[in-house]
Amino acid sequence: MQEQNSLTTDFLSTGVPGLDEVLAGGLTRDRLYLVEGEPGTGKTTLALQFLNEGVRRGESSLYITLGETAIELRSVAQSHGWSMDSIRIEEIIPDEKALDPDQQYTIFHPSEIELGNTTQRILAAVDKYQPRRVVLDSLSELQLLAESPLRYRRQVLALKQYLSSRQCTTIFLDDRTALSTDLQVRSLAHAVFTLELADQNYGAERRRLRVVKYRGIAFRGGAHDYKIIKGGLQIYPRLVAAESRENTQRQQLSSGLPQLDALMGGGLEEGMSTLLTGPSGTGKSSLATQFVHAATQRGEPCAMFLFEEARNNLLNRSANLGMSLTEAIDKQLLAVQQVDPAELSPGEFASAVMQSVENGARLVVIDSLNGYLNAVPDERFLIIYLHELLTWLGQRGVVSIIVGVQSGMLGSAMTNNVDASYLADNVILLRYFEAAGEVRQAISVFKKRGSTHERTLRRFEVGPGGLKVGPVLKDFHGVLTGVPAYHGSGSDAQAH
Repeated sequence: MQEQNSLTTDFLSTGVPGLDEVLAGGLTRDRLYLVEGEPGTGKTTLALQFLNEGVRRGESSLYITLGETAIELRSVAQSHGWSMDSIRIEEIIPDEKALDPDQQYTIFHPSEIELGNTTQRILAAVDKYQPRRVVLDSLSELQLLAESPLRYRRQVLALKQYLSSRQCTTIFLDDRTALSTDLQVRSLAHAVFTLELADQNYGAERRRLRVVKYRGIAFRGGAHDYKIIKGGLQIYPRLVAAESRENTQRQQLSSGLPQLDALMGGGLEEGMSTLLTGPSGTGKSSLATQFVHAATQRGEPCAMFLFEEARNNLLNRSANLGMSLTEAIDKQLLAVQQVDPAELSPGEFASAVMQSVENGARLVVIDSLNGYLNAVPDERFLIIYLHELLTWLGQRGVVSIIVGVQSGMLGSAMTNNVDASYLADNVILLRYFEAAGEVRQAISVFKKRGSTHERTLRRFEVGPGGLKVGPVLKDFHGVLTGVPAYHGSGSDAQAH
């Protein structure tokens, strides 16, 4: 008999993208792990990824199944493009003879005989194949055979000692289909992972992984979004901005419009977040595009995430305003991703933004905050998600621009569905106002933490020639109400 590994720093990779990061390195060798979740949460897929990673590293792997057949397992693996040729499969399931009345036990209770036979077959398979990675699927079968909590606990404890003494890193799967929910195995396992599936009123279901416990390891707690795609589970670790605080020198980035830069006190500082807010149609998305266009012209990589507008519409509209983005995309200076909020979880979105930064993006646009709200299952936590994301971007010196749409068109009736103004370092406000028989637009900087700025309201225009920031509306009073009073001459009103 070999000695069990006593180190807590000797890790095995799970083979599941993102899970090793959540576990602060992976799985400690020669320990027992419990993966629990209702049917359909991806337990079998995760287990196969774990075993396939072992095969890739030259480790023998064994899958002991008490319910599914080898054909069913190979079918699951084939759907993900995996080969099961190097993974041993031991089927320990009743055959058709169990349906024969003559085969029914009479003197002894059936569970007493079946539990003993099942245990002996498990031990024989381990002795035969000498695996380093083992999966037992599933514990609900053992629990039903054991009948009493005491027998069940003793059975699992004996299996744990036997497998660890043979230097097996083991995953037990529990599909929670037994007659009663039992927490016995949680206390015996070195770590417990729970897979959750939450239905939504609209769109795809949300899947989350939680690490209930992991002895001796400072894992990343909380709920982590995950998806099941071709190739297995993909975990999106919960973003914790405090883990990566950095001090960076901040430079100002020009918008490419001198008058707009003057309004902002020189431009936008690196590592700062900016909220562009105003009613629909005032030019918020076009203004964000102006910053992106200017940055790519300087050779700075950017990323845009669109929740409402189609990618093709953005490219066509920008080209009509004299801000063609196609060349920047071709040169890989700009990545434009169209987001479907009904299909994208908050964790997956945060992962996509982080990946764009890892790829070199220095400016990130999220258009819009309202679309981002729809991607969060419970809007109470939107501000927390957003705070972590903006903090993470700021710590890496990335300029972030968020578009926020106000409800209403004029005056005090306008409201924000989500007030993120206190989170953003800068707030730029766009407004409609009526003057000289036409509806016009105004722009002002309401908040700027990085530098001093003008506190004026200026005329703002979006047209075929691009964006224009005009003169200060000094002869108007009450522009923010939407119906200002004019105190100059008629000719001056036309000029403004």
